[in-house]
Amino acid sequence: MSPMSSMSAVWQSSPPGSIYDYIKVASFALGPDGRIAQWSERAAELLGLTAHQAIGKDPVEAFVPPEYQETGHRAVADILDGREWTGLVPYRSPRSPSGHGIAEVYVMPAQDENGKRSALCIAVDVSALRGLETDLASSQAVFGQSPLGFFLFGTDLRMLRVNERFAKVFGRPAEEYRGVTPHDLLPRGEADRLAAALRQVLDSGQALTDMPLMGQTPGSTDRRRWSVSLYRLHSGSGRPIGIAGLATDVTGRRRAEQEAAGVRRNLALLNEAGARIGTSLDLETTARELLDVAVPQFCDLASVDLYQGLLSGDETPPGLADGSAELRRVAFASAVSDGPVAFGDICRVNTAEDPKPIQVGEVHRYPFNSLCAHALRTAQVRVVPGRDGSENLEFGAMLQSTLVVPMVARDTVVGLAQFSRTKGSEPFGERDRALAVELAARAAVSIDNARLYRREHERALILQRSLLPPGDPEAAGLDIACRYLPGNAATEVGGDWFDVIELPGHRTALVVGDVMGRGLRAAVAMGELRTAVRTLALLDLEPAEVLSALDEIALGLGTPGGSHAGARPGSRALARGGQAAEDSSDLTEVYLATCVYAVYDPVTRRCTFANAGHPPPVLVEPGENALLMEVPPGMPLGVGGEPFEEIEVELPDGALLALYTDGLVESRDHTLDEGLQALRSALDTPDGGNAAAGSLEDVCDHVLSTLDTHHGEDDIALLMARMQGLSAESVGDWHLPSAPQSVGRARELAREQLESWGLDGLVDTTELLVSELVTNALRYGEGEIRLRLLLDRTLVCEVWDGGLVQPRRRRARDTDEGGRGLQLVGLLSAGWGSRRTPLGKTVWFELALPDGQSSGPDSVEALLSLW
Repeated sequence: MSPMSSMSAVWQSSPPGSIYDYIKVASFALGPDGRIAQWSERAAELLGLTAHQAIGKDPVEAFVPPEYQETGHRAVADILDGREWTGLVPYRSPRSPSGHGIAEVYVMPAQDENGKRSALCIAVDVSALRGLETDLASSQAVFGQSPLGFFLFGTDLRMLRVNERFAKVFGRPAEEYRGVTPHDLLPRGEADRLAAALRQVLDSGQALTDMPLMGQTPGSTDRRRWSVSLYRLHSGSGRPIGIAGLATDVTGRRRAEQEAAGVRRNLALLNEAGARIGTSLDLETTARELLDVAVPQFCDLASVDLYQGLLSGDETPPGLADGSAELRRVAFASAVSDGPVAFGDICRVNTAEDPKPIQVGEVHRYPFNSLCAHALRTAQVRVVPGRDGSENLEFGAMLQSTLVVPMVARDTVVGLAQFSRTKGSEPFGERDRALAVELAARAAVSIDNARLYRREHERALILQRSLLPPGDPEAAGLDIACRYLPGNAATEVGGDWFDVIELPGHRTALVVGDVMGRGLRAAVAMGELRTAVRTLALLDLEPAEVLSALDEIALGLGTPGGSHAGARPGSRALARGGQAAEDSSDLTEVYLATCVYAVYDPVTRRCTFANAGHPPPVLVEPGENALLMEVPPGMPLGVGGEPFEEIEVELPDGALLALYTDGLVESRDHTLDEGLQALRSALDTPDGGNAAAGSLEDVCDHVLSTLDTHHGEDDIALLMARMQGLSAESVGDWHLPSAPQSVGRARELAREQLESWGLDGLVDTTELLVSELVTNALRYGEGEIRLRLLLDRTLVCEVWDGGLVQPRRRRARDTDEGGRGLQLVGLLSAGWGSRRTPLGKTVWFELALPDGQSSGPDSVEALLSLW
């Protein structure tokens, strides 16, 4: 700046706003005569007298109260004698509530142009001075004693002054801040932001609050955070004179806020985990749910490995204790890559021998000395730091850190979860470790529940499937089709069952039953009853006898220990509509069941029925409409004490018999009668014919599609059989006298019949076994002997006599001459047995038909094996 411009600036008129505006200095002059010679406008404003009123007046008399005028005259005389004087002078003040004020007056002796004594006076109201002193003291106290960091910037954006608190916050002595700029305090980026903010506040006059700044204090490497508020300063006239600000170190508060935010984030994450993890009882789905929660909210990459043995159903797979057992990767998620990377797998990829990342679905092991194996052994979380950036990124150099977290459920480690964060993310802290353990534990419990459910479900299904008959049962003289629909989609079988049991003489027992109740409990009861039915059927009892014995068994099933002594009254009352026992532990209701049992003889074309409270069978004869068979209903099984009746019906070839459970014909939408009518209608074709002529499988599908079979209220079992019978050419039937000659005649008849059937390979064995049975009938039986050969899928030979004594197989001693006949029958036949008849008994054996590949048992070797 040139000297001329400097002088111009000095003499330039300054805008109002100086200190004189605050203290209102008044001036006036006294002449040689002690009277007022000059009077300023400020004096007129302060003392309340105009220049016209004051000039020429005695100042003491003009504005000093009377009681102080004598003292005032002496002071004026001293002043005119050439003395300086400073003092407090009372004066009349019309603006003051008391009518007078006190001014501090400074009198300076002077001379006029003639050399005579005069005086210049400066007066200030004492109250204005005291107010200014108080304001200055208060400002100094606030500035110096405030716990907040105060600072002042001039209009040139240089620091003017700071208080001690500011100096302490920024780590320098207070005197060092005068004249510094923002770039002397902060890093370049932060300094630019502060300088821009100062300029904005100075130009606009709008305050700026809570501006965040970051930097370091001298001598420290810790990053500090400050919150700065700025506002513009003005003079009394409103002229901007600088920027004031407050600075607060918020490093601790920021850290606390981050901690609180972290806690809130973790709580939100745990809340989300509680809502999303474990929604399915599928192992893989649960593992994916864990990763959906963790990535990217908690980490950048994650994976879940589960023990392969536990997945396959083993309770304790080998190597479970030491962490060396096989694991299978069931889930992987990443927010930074499209495919698996060797992230936490650094436990596995710690050498160049196995550089490939683990794929989802891959079965693998972790080395015994790896951190992953150690975590599995100890059930302790391990933290794996990131690798050196000079390494290949594919093998983990991109990672900040990895948490290896064992998944523990019910004190058992079920797998391993790994969470990784990439470079640039916050490393895992203690709170993150605790959160990872909690997430893994929640998922582990859900996974273990899913594993236990899968195991129990598989066991239940194995049990249930074992209770059902083969899918395509076969029987002599019958075409059979069946359907089973469980009422509960979660199970494969409930309380309904059907069965097809082959009986001696190519007869067939058809059974359909329904245990009251649903679910696995009813299925177990059904399995016990079904097994009992098969056992009783093989005893070749009459249908009514089978149901009577089954009724007794059902009574025993419904009581503790199998005893049915105390179950009969309550069961009977329940079956008859009475009140059930109030004791909830009474299980007899579960074992109440209905059943229809029918035995079909393909030779006689007759079928014998017995019913235990079951819906009646439906019969469709060729050319006739479907009708409900009038089988005596009887009481349900488990009631006890009620006899069962049976009827015998002749069924022509081509007739169709339908046995079913009430789930097919009854639901909450319609009554049983309406369902029975719908079933009959479904078996009648629209053109006036019936279903007897159609494909049996098609008939089953038609019935199920026509009726309401998707109500889900009860199980549905449907068994259909079309009668075919055995042709006369497949039956050989002869009556022989009770004479020794009948043995030879029986052999001849058997040989001739087998040769006519083309079964020459079975002639020798059949002759030998027929001879044994006829001989026993002569020796132990009574009356006429009947020989019958039946050819269907096997060859059956039956010998009838009038004796009631059943044959008994025994082991003959080496010295015995006889007693080996039935042993021989057992050795050479596919099966043998005896059954009672109304007029005696029947002893039978069965031979498999030759298949052209294997020969039957050698009779000579069988004979030799008896000794």
